[in-house]
Amino acid sequence: MHPPTEHLVCPATDLPEGVLKEFTIGDTAVLLARVAGQIHAVGATCPHYALPLKDGILHGTRLRCPWHHSCFDITTGAMVEPPSLDDLPRFPVRIDAGQVFVRLPLKPPTSRPPACASHDSTGTRTFAIVGGGAAGVTAAQTLRAAGYRGRLLLITAEDALPYDRPALSKNFLNGEPLDHPLPLHPDDFYSECDIEPLHQRVTSLDPATHMMTFADGTSLHYDAALLATGSQPRKLDVPGESLEGVFTLRSLADANKLLAAMKNASRAVVIGSSFIGMETAACMRQRGLAVTVISSESTPFEKILGPEVGDLFRQIHEDHGVSFRFNAKVAKFEGQDRIAGAILSTGERIPTDLAIIGVGVDPITDYLRGIPTNDDGSVTVDRFLRVAEGLYAAGDIARFPDPCTGEPLRIEHWRTAEQHGRVAALNMLGQPTPFEGVPYFWSFQFGVGLDYVGHAEKWDEIHIDGDIGKQDFTAFYLRGQTMLAASGCNRSTQMAALAELMRLGRAPSAQMVKAGPVDFAALLADYGIAKS
Repeated sequence: MHPPTEHLVCPATDLPEGVLKEFTIGDTAVLLARVAGQIHAVGATCPHYALPLKDGILHGTRLRCPWHHSCFDITTGAMVEPPSLDDLPRFPVRIDAGQVFVRLPLKPPTSRPPACASHDSTGTRTFAIVGGGAAGVTAAQTLRAAGYRGRLLLITAEDALPYDRPALSKNFLNGEPLDHPLPLHPDDFYSECDIEPLHQRVTSLDPATHMMTFADGTSLHYDAALLATGSQPRKLDVPGESLEGVFTLRSLADANKLLAAMKNASRAVVIGSSFIGMETAACMRQRGLAVTVISSESTPFEKILGPEVGDLFRQIHEDHGVSFRFNAKVAKFEGQDRIAGAILSTGERIPTDLAIIGVGVDPITDYLRGIPTNDDGSVTVDRFLRVAEGLYAAGDIARFPDPCTGEPLRIEHWRTAEQHGRVAALNMLGQPTPFEGVPYFWSFQFGVGLDYVGHAEKWDEIHIDGDIGKQDFTAFYLRGQTMLAASGCNRSTQMAALAELMRLGRAPSAQMVKAGPVDFAALLADYGIAKS
């Protein structure tokens, strides 16, 4: 056993209040910051995708990663918002004669999972989480970290333990090595935290009796349950859709089947020009396939990002050899046993070896009994994510009140599902916690990244700051005098600062952003810690 070693890092005067500074000590990157006069040291790499935190946003004790908006308490290293599921390592700091010393173990960890309470076998409560995706695994982890010691089941219809679903349509499909493991936790995490994975499909759940029934006929009584069953891909309902070589992409099993089929294919069609469709198109083109995207819209992402940003991604894809058919629909797929072509409603035939359908998803709620569902199949929850007594919902299936406007929202974002999972878990434990999260998602296509903060289903105007053609811009989605959301390229730190402003209820007005440009990091700093 080797003792920790202490290292001289810098003069204390090199660390002004509220400024992040990264130092390399041997092979270890350490992030230092002074908060309220006290200097703290944590790991400098975000556990989510192993990216640097030095350009993040620090406001008070809260550190927001600029890449995918994981948030940490810099004084403890604790994760306070996903998508990271791990804490940052924290290192002791000593000040001597105006010099900063940091003590490191022989092999400093890159991250650490939150401490979990152990299961008390004498406990009588049973909590059940239905769904092993983002919301489900985050809720299970939060319950144990918050001290729940009863029986805890994580029920999933998939064979696999929870994994990183967004990676399926990004690096996983184009064959690049992943710089992070696809499973969200190693297998032993679940046994160490006494989380019982149950690979079953729930066929009915009755909130009046607190009973759920599984596909094998067995049943379970729960004291509290979280519904986090996610969504299933929509079908086109056209002739030939059952032919071999026609795919949807939602699960790890779907991705593995598609990867295998791509090895013997040279042409592909993608139906749909939203995120699954466009990310999949980019992956297949990078694998050398000739790719045609068939879209009912006039440009990619038109309903989500607007025509200007959508046209940028059309150009990026076309520059890499992707073809498009806009304002078009597939009438049928043709082939004998295997797909050979897609026939459009105009009569045009596009020869292909593969077809990937990415036209949206529908919430999986058909197992619910006695709970009304909305027209889209979602369930309505209150601001505590409660459906009924002892029953909560999170992720794709939940229609929840927008913390900013009060309007009902349903958001199909991975990070929002994780945020829901944390909040639902605390409410299951009797710790009243309203959902006040700021939505955020990201995309990555042909080396171009996009950040999106907030949520706007409808807007009056899109104001662009910067140059879309140079891939350096922020697009603001405005309704009246309210800024509802923003998307941006190469503005990661500023977008992280904007997310913090929105979290604090300090989002800039439409008038302010139109009079810009606005330095959101400076604006956040001007508000001061007392206002956070």
